[in-house]
Amino acid sequence: MIRIATRESALAMCQTEMIAARLRELYPGLAVELVGMTTKGDQILDRPLAQVGGKGLFVKELENALSEDRADLAVHSLKDVPMVLPAGFALAFVAGREDPHDAFVSTRYASLADLPAGARVGTSSLRRECQLRRAAPHLTFHPLRGNVNTRLAKLDRGEYDAIILAAAGLRRLGFADRIRATLPMALALPAIGQGILGLEHLSSRPELAALLAPFTDAATTAVANAERAVGVVVEGSCEVPIGAHATVDGDALHIEAFVGMPDGTRVIRVEDRGALADAVRIGERAGQRLLDCGGRAVLAALPPAPK
Repeated sequence: MIRIATRESALAMCQTEMIAARLRELYPGLAVELVGMTTKGDQILDRPLAQVGGKGLFVKELENALSEDRADLAVHSLKDVPMVLPAGFALAFVAGREDPHDAFVSTRYASLADLPAGARVGTSSLRRECQLRRAAPHLTFHPLRGNVNTRLAKLDRGEYDAIILAAAGLRRLGFADRIRATLPMALALPAIGQGILGLEHLSSRPELAALLAPFTDAATTAVANAERAVGVVVEGSCEVPIGAHATVDGDALHIEAFVGMPDGTRVIRVEDRGALADAVRIGERAGQRLLDCGGRAVLAALPPAPK
């Protein structure tokens, strides 16, 4: 029996069902049970995540279920997982990254460029807001919380002219037809780990690591480690507008990363490349370059993270 902890949102359940189906396929006869949970991040919807503790609010309750032996495994959207895991936990990265781009969704407009001055754009992310304010200062940006279905319903009711969501979540939920355009990487780098699923378990259970080995591959693990290394160096969190995107070409890895002010007045962007085997080091170098090129001043100007 494998018990999988998951948030109860439609997207989280969909992603967890994908993992459960794969486990049953790999290990015929294995019983798989889903343990649905409502996290603090799901409950607090009246304030931006950056004001209430960040995306780690989506993860903590699931980690508690692991440590209290109420579950064996937790499935996360990797972009929601803090850069540094608590002691005693391990993370595997599922091969086959979904589309990492941000998606432009609108009932009236075909692209970001089509939006008129003053148009209302909904986003839950300081990272998106930072980059889009810089690219399109004539637009207005407004908080957008709730699960994917809730956000789409708010758009359909006319509360926003457009909303920005992760393309990965829309595609996994069968809403690919709602994507009017994807934002190019030159305009908007995604969240660290966007489109990758992470499988978390207690590090004291090596049998789970062995069970999950067929889910992983070298390329996905390398890009996940490189992007997360950027976040570790820059101390990236929901309160810091930061993004990174790594790609693999044969035995080589390339990464782009940025950090900026929420209002878009300052954005620092760098890139680095090297051998696939040096993924963590490449990410660390990119993070250090962000700091050296002005990132320290950006971080010093940001408000302190909520306790």
